Amino acid sequence: MHEGRDFLRAQVSNCVMQHKTLLESLEDHEKQAEDAQFRALCTRYLPRVREHQSKLDEYRATLGEVSGEGFKAALGFVLGKAKDAADALRTDDFLRIVEDIVMIRQAQDTFGTFAAAGDRIGEPKLAELGRQGQQEHDEMQREFNALVAEMFVRQASSK
Repeated sequence: MHEGRDFLRAQVSNCVMQHKTLLESLEDHEKQAEDAQFRALCTRYLPRVREHQSKLDEYRATLGEVSGEGFKAALGFVLGKAKDAADALRTDDFLRIVEDIVMIRQAQDTFGTFAAAGDRIGEPKLAELGRQGQQEHDEMQREFNALVAEMFVRQASSK
């Protein structure tokens, strides 16, 4: 198990990969979604998610880890392809949005940890990145959850 700066680098790298998967999912769903509201949500949040991805990449670089290095980059590529394959089987917007909500919640948890721990370990940039990410993903999660509930009602009520 990693310790110290190696642990911090590993956790930030994991977050970068997870968040990139969310970003790619939103990009795909913006193109694939049949539901206009779902497409609009993806379009609305993509600039923020891209900006946050850029900030994560920048912070990772300050820790001495270059993006795209080694095993983690290969693993991220493989996981991305597996997600693409699973997505190809999901032709239903309801299942797509549920998948996005799971990834948004995972990001919220990670950013919450960064926010709480960053100041305690003397990493104010990590804390700020965590607070900003948690706030933005909280808002996104609320809107995606409201839409999935609406989609659920529509589907369950249709004949």
